[in-house]
Amino acid sequence: MSRVKGGTVTRQRRKRMLKLAKGYRGSKHIQFKVAKQQVMKGQQYAFRDRRKNKSNFRKLWIARINAAARSNDISYSKLMHGLKLAEIDVNRKMLADLAINDAASFTAIVEEAKKALAK
Repeated sequence: MSRVKGGTVTRQRRKRMLKLAKGYRGSKHIQFKVAKQQVMKGQQYAFRDRRKNKSNFRKLWIARINAAARSNDISYSKLMHGLKLAEIDVNRKMLADLAINDAASFTAIVEEAKKALAK
């Protein structure tokens, strides 16, 4: 029987893992075992946060719409209800963009929502 040596395949696997751990602090980019754990944890965070990113943007849009709506004397929830009654189908991303970049058209949309609520 011959002993098992650290061959090219093992070295390549370890180098690949250490390359992924580049930029990590301390032994996390030097030692294979620690680097492997940290890379796996980093991939878990990346997977989770790709999904979390979507809800973060939705929160941002809602905050922007609410601020612009309140400057037009209406709350966010009443605005959204008014838009539904007025059958104006604009998503939150576009509403937030209008609120920031085109205040006049956002005000026009708010007025339509107010009319629908008054009926």
